[in-house]
Amino acid sequence: MVTRLINHLEEGFIALLLAGMTILTFAQVVLRYGFNSGIIWGVEATNYMFAWMVLFGISYGVRVHAHIGIDLLVKSLPAGLRRWVGLVAIGFCLLYAGIMAWGSYGYISRLMRLGIEAEDIPVERWMLTVILPIGFGLLGLRLAQEAYAILTGRRSGFELADEAADVLKEQGLTGGNPGLDRTSR
Repeated sequence: MVTRLINHLEEGFIALLLAGMTILTFAQVVLRYGFNSGIIWGVEATNYMFAWMVLFGISYGVRVHAHIGIDLLVKSLPAGLRRWVGLVAIGFCLLYAGIMAWGSYGYISRLMRLGIEAEDIPVERWMLTVILPIGFGLLGLRLAQEAYAILTGRRSGFELADEAADVLKEQGLTGGNPGLDRTSR
């Protein structure tokens, strides 16, 4: 139930940020070329929205297995070893997410103490960059979910996007393992 709510919020924020960026950029273009004007804070707001979208997108990419990796060697390993390698990879990714979350938390707390405002938006900068620890926390949550799926046997390893298998499927070939066979169309 909670995971489902987080999934929907994550997807909703990504869609909202993308729509906001698109509308703001379109308005900027119309104002600039149509009225020789513009929104002073538009570029900075678009930059922050993009950063928020990227940080939500990292965890979303882990959830839907959209990140690309070179796993030819890992796929050729036996199932038990593949699971172990997947858990080690997730361990390193969790270490990275933890370091980044901690560092970004320190950065946000310094910004809060200093009271630095954004350049063009009249709010304190920490309010705009608070996504850093949130985004890396979400990444840690998604990675922990992947590790749990491997430990419980629901996944055979740290699954990433397999563009080659998708292309082979579209072409009528079986994808995934060596010794590809043609399938009937």
